[in-house]
Amino acid sequence: MQHTMKQLAGATIVAAMSLAGTAHAQVEEVKIGFAGPMTGAQAHYGTDFKNGITLAVEEENATKPVIGGKQIHFVLDAADDQADPRTGTTVAQKLVDDGIKGMLGHFNSGTTIPASRIYANAGIPQIAMATAPEYTQQGFKTTFRMMTSDTQQGSVAGAFAVKSLGMKKIAVVDDRTAYGQGLADQFAKAAKGAGGTIIDREYTNDKAVDFKSILTRLKSQNPDLIYFGGADSQAAPMVKQMKSLGIKAPLMGGEMVHTPTFLQLAGDAANGTVASLAGLPLDEMPGGKGYVEKYKKRFGEDVQTYSPYAFDGAMAMFAAMKAANSTDPAKYLPYLAKTSMPAVTTKELAYDAHGDLKNGGITLYKVVDGKWTTLQSVGGK
Repeated sequence: MQHTMKQLAGATIVAAMSLAGTAHAQVEEVKIGFAGPMTGAQAHYGTDFKNGITLAVEEENATKPVIGGKQIHFVLDAADDQADPRTGTTVAQKLVDDGIKGMLGHFNSGTTIPASRIYANAGIPQIAMATAPEYTQQGFKTTFRMMTSDTQQGSVAGAFAVKSLGMKKIAVVDDRTAYGQGLADQFAKAAKGAGGTIIDREYTNDKAVDFKSILTRLKSQNPDLIYFGGADSQAAPMVKQMKSLGIKAPLMGGEMVHTPTFLQLAGDAANGTVASLAGLPLDEMPGGKGYVEKYKKRFGEDVQTYSPYAFDGAMAMFAAMKAANSTDPAKYLPYLAKTSMPAVTTKELAYDAHGDLKNGGITLYKVVDGKWTTLQSVGGK
């Protein structure tokens, strides 16, 4: 009798282990790729970007999503592309080889564009932070954006500089990256179209910190405004050197200048700087208040610039998978293209035929007393 009881107990344990194993086997891990600059001068952008995606992954996993009859657990396969195009393509191939089912990234246009061909060839949908127009103009069906493109941002900023700020004589400097040059081109085109004059066009690179020779040439031409296409790590020393040389013209830039880092690095010299941001101010975003609360609770810091857009991009990908009832890229890609959903950053997140956002807004900001203050918002609600 005792022997039989032991057998029954043993059988019960084996059965329980078997059931546990079956339940465990039903949870399927799905890899989602991420890449951005996680080291170097642009690491703060990458961290901001990744935090938004991390929040989305954790929030989605908490719902225990069931797709294709299986409980899905999303795993972020993260990589550092160092804001370098060559590293970006190496990273892209590694992520594809890892078996990712979707790609959230890259951050910089210069890394995103060459990497996008690798994802397209593998049939993997890619939602990137990159804003250069070329990214979605390559004819790939797999490219989507998290933010408004530079075509819209540059055109709004150029017209605003001339018509609203009264800047007629404008000098333009860019860092020769896909982002910086593309944004500066669009700005210059719009400024000229609004009646302004581009009195000089100068070039630097995304590692430079000494701009005195360029600025000395510009000072002699007495510009009303100096526009810079590039990052905050260059814009901050540039604006400090402008002040030290006695240049009275303010600096203007894109969203990579609109950061707390720029304010910290530039100090008092930041005052008067104007920047455009592809999107609405955080307090005007439909889901901004709730996002701020959960972000601060999770990361113990304030929302920076990019994370709400990253969060929305990730959620759009998850929504497409659920709508398709599949994590197979080929099956959920058509659903991603047809996305129409409420989001943190906009009332309706939707893509056009190229994968550009249909409802992207632009906001202009100015540094007043060491803080970014809103000047004007255009569209996007």
